[in-house]
Amino acid sequence: MAKHVIAGAGQVGSEVARLLAGRGHEVVLVSRSGSGPELPGIRRVAADAGDRAGLTALTEGAAVLYNCVNPPYHRWARDWPPLAASLLGAAEDTGAGYVILGNLYVYAAPTGPMRESDPLTPPSAKGEVRVRMWQEALAAHRAGRVRVTEVRGSDYFGPGCLDQSHLGERLVPRLLAGRTVRVIGDPAQPHSWTYVPDVARALVAAGEGDRAWGRAWHVPTNEPMAVREVAGRLCALAGIPDPGVKAMPHWLLRAAGTFSPMLGELEELRYQFVRPFVLDLDDFQAAFGIAPTPMDEALTATIAWWRDRLAAAA
Repeated sequence: MAKHVIAGAGQVGSEVARLLAGRGHEVVLVSRSGSGPELPGIRRVAADAGDRAGLTALTEGAAVLYNCVNPPYHRWARDWPPLAASLLGAAEDTGAGYVILGNLYVYAAPTGPMRESDPLTPPSAKGEVRVRMWQEALAAHRAGRVRVTEVRGSDYFGPGCLDQSHLGERLVPRLLAGRTVRVIGDPAQPHSWTYVPDVARALVAAGEGDRAWGRAWHVPTNEPMAVREVAGRLCALAGIPDPGVKAMPHWLLRAAGTFSPMLGELEELRYQFVRPFVLDLDDFQAAFGIAPTPMDEALTATIAWWRDRLAAAA
């Protein structure tokens, strides 16, 4: 069994830690708070991933370093450059393989299914931040200083997904309470939704062996569904009436953004929800043979998690 270091103890980092520990690996889970699952094989460490020397010390002897960090949306331009430099530097200093959790912000506004080979010409400032991160890591790989790969998913959903998920806090508890949901963009547009446990499986698969290094990959993801379809299926699985999904007026999103940094940052990403936003999956499934969790199974687990959470809060 090998040592694996995970920076970031959020929804994805914690899931990666559970998966690796379940396979018998030594796991070091690094976050500012020292949080994460309390399970055998997982050592939780309170540390700053932006401290290259400290992170390098924690990564010594590791087979893989996973970048599962996610600064608040409104601080990406400030927080990501030093974090990315520290993580890449720690991988270079220790010889660990470097697996980056990425996203689809790096691509242009799509006119068809997004492929890993698409030009990296994003229409948003956040996308430009992510492009620079990947290009710097890929340059280090091509120079022979480190082995890197990036695994990109679409919008996350599943147990543990809260305010930063479009299928999280703003959708599931409202539906379970019988309340109409308002969403950004057009609720009838096809959209790819990525299940968090599938993200973790893809990251771990990318870190194993030598197949993944030197390029980006897309996480196994189910066929696209409009958010209105997702809501209807979720309600059917939950055994409740569907209260419906409506579009949030664009002016309301702009107004809300003046009070909420999170909603304010969503304005430049609205293009992802007014046209089909679909992920091409051929490369990863052909190379790794991993299929996504069936949508009904993923939604059923999400409903159960939210019902437990709401019952505990009550």
